Amino acid sequence: MTAALAIENVSVELGGRLVLTGTDLAVDRGELVGLIGPNGAGKTTLLRTVLGVLAPSTGRVLVEGRVSKPGRTPIGYVPQRHEFAWEFPISVANVVMTGLTGRLGMFRRPGVAQWEAVADALERVRMTDLADRPVGQLSGGQRQRVLVARALAAQPAVLLLDEPFTGLDMPTQELLSALFADLAREGRAVLMTTHDLLSALDGCDRIALLNRTIIATGTPAQLAADPALWMTTFGVGADSALLRILKAA
Repeated sequence: MTAALAIENVSVELGGRLVLTGTDLAVDRGELVGLIGPNGAGKTTLLRTVLGVLAPSTGRVLVEGRVSKPGRTPIGYVPQRHEFAWEFPISVANVVMTGLTGRLGMFRRPGVAQWEAVADALERVRMTDLADRPVGQLSGGQRQRVLVARALAAQPAVLLLDEPFTGLDMPTQELLSALFADLAREGRAVLMTTHDLLSALDGCDRIALLNRTIIATGTPAQLAADPALWMTTFGVGADSALLRILKAA
């Protein structure tokens, strides 16, 4: 069976520096995979390469068996919140509608089907009652849910999440964790970068450890049982607090 997302021998060079090298990772439909590594490991670079924003110097990215192309591949992307211009005077519903721009084109007006897709996406993230509110008035957790709804509006086969839990309170984290698990069970391939180790170990089907390349992949239980992999990935010693967290989990 063809993986929904296949990253094959991908290397990426930025500013003359090799950020990723020989990276291989596959994510199947119905699977939630956590991508974990230290700062500077290349996690966001890998997501942008999957999106087609960055071109690999070697290797390729396939989405449902086809080479990923910017704006033309069925990928939903939730960036880190600071990457969106929240001061722009636009409503929640219209932000979510921008998730359909690639499908509509710049000059075609959305119709009933598109607004129904927006309404469905807002319902999934429990934001229906705020559809007409200016995005600048939203809390941090509400803003994150809007970005998730925007990614869902086009009903993508692959969903990429870049640090979706950063700065969120526990109820919002739990809401989103349950949603991401549901989206995977419905048949999407979900790849999520996160620094929230406990949430990843608790909620992901598999974990991929990354530091410029994939160090290891496996179920949370498999990887938690092998401290050496985490020591290699994060460059820490045997007395690291990270390993104590793994043992406690």
